[in-house]
Amino acid sequence: MSSQTLLTSLYRYKAWADDLMLDAMIEVERAGPPSGFDAALRILNHAHIVDRIFMAHLEGRNHDYANNEPDDLPLLKPLSADIRRTDGAYVDYVAGLPAEDLQEPVRFRFTDGRPGRMSREEMLAHVITHGGYHRGEVGRLLPQIARAASVDVFAGYLHRFDPDRRT
Repeated sequence: MSSQTLLTSLYRYKAWADDLMLDAMIEVERAGPPSGFDAALRILNHAHIVDRIFMAHLEGRNHDYANNEPDDLPLLKPLSADIRRTDGAYVDYVAGLPAEDLQEPVRFRFTDGRPGRMSREEMLAHVITHGGYHRGEVGRLLPQIARAASVDVFAGYLHRFDPDRRT
C-alpha cells in the first residue's frame, strides 16, 4: 500500500469518525448539555482550527488564526458544518495530491510566530493524529457519546466499509 492510499483511507476514516462524534454531540446538546459539554466544544474547536491552519500551510496560503485556542466558544451546529466541510476538503486534497508531492518540504509559521518545516506527508499525519487524540479527549469528557466514540477506531472503519475483511 502506498502512503497516498493509506492517507486517503485515513482521511476518509477521520471524516467518518468526526461525523459519528458530531452527530452524537448534537443529540447530547438537544437533550440538554451536560457538564463538560463546553470543554468538549472548546477541544473540538481547537482541533478544527489546527486542521484549518495546516490546510492553509499545505495550500501555501495565509490563515486568519492568531492562535489555535480562541476564547470564544463556538456554537455546535455551525462548527459541525465547518468541520465536515474541512474534512471533505482534506479527503479531496489527499486524493488529488500527486504521490511525489508527499515528500515535499513545506515551510510555514506556527501560531506562536516560530518557523516550522515538515513534509506534506508529515503534516497530513500530524492532522490525523492530532484529531484522533482530541476525539478521544471529547469521548472521555462526555460519557454520553461513548457509543459513538467506542467505534471510532481505524480497524472498525475499515471493517464497516469493507466487510469482506472480516471473512
